[in-house]
Amino acid sequence: MAKIAIAYHSGYGHTKKQAEAVAAGAQAAGAEVSLISVADISDADWATLEAADAIIFGAPTYMGSVSGVFKVFADASSKPWFQQKWKNKIAAGFTNSASMNGDKYATVQYLWTLAMQHGMIWVGTGLLPANSKAATRNDINYLAGFGGAFAQSPSDASPDEGPLAGDLETAKLFAARVVEVTEQFIKGRTA
Repeated sequence: MAKIAIAYHSGYGHTKKQAEAVAAGAQAAGAEVSLISVADISDADWATLEAADAIIFGAPTYMGSVSGVFKVFADASSKPWFQQKWKNKIAAGFTNSASMNGDKYATVQYLWTLAMQHGMIWVGTGLLPANSKAATRNDINYLAGFGGAFAQSPSDASPDEGPLAGDLETAKLFAARVVEVTEQFIKGRTA
């Protein structure tokens, strides 16, 4: 059973809702899942990250990048980086912002760079976009995230109102892919 840790920050609850969808998708795919809010990360949480087979990073997109709270976590990850504790783990990422675009890709690029600095192996969504004339806002991967899962929550929406069901389903399918790749990687190491 793959051990998946989801390290996320959520400023208003929308990214937490997306993180919970990622967790649900990973659990449905048969993984052991730990959901870690980096706003109040503990020594036990750091140990969970070290023991995980995969770490899925999640942060809201604020002003074109990750939130300041997530950046503090990323900077603190220099301690495991120095000892290469996350090297060769599977990594992936997701983000949410108020705008349809909102420079989400820049946030995923930041998460990817963090993973690359740790020597991790990145997994994207593997989902085709909903880009036909018949596409609707609640379709899978409507926001066309390939490097990571994207979600959108209007700035005046409560977490009960956003992200929308299609974005949450995208998060679940994305997590299932991360579990699938992680399990393949684990089997390859033991073969």
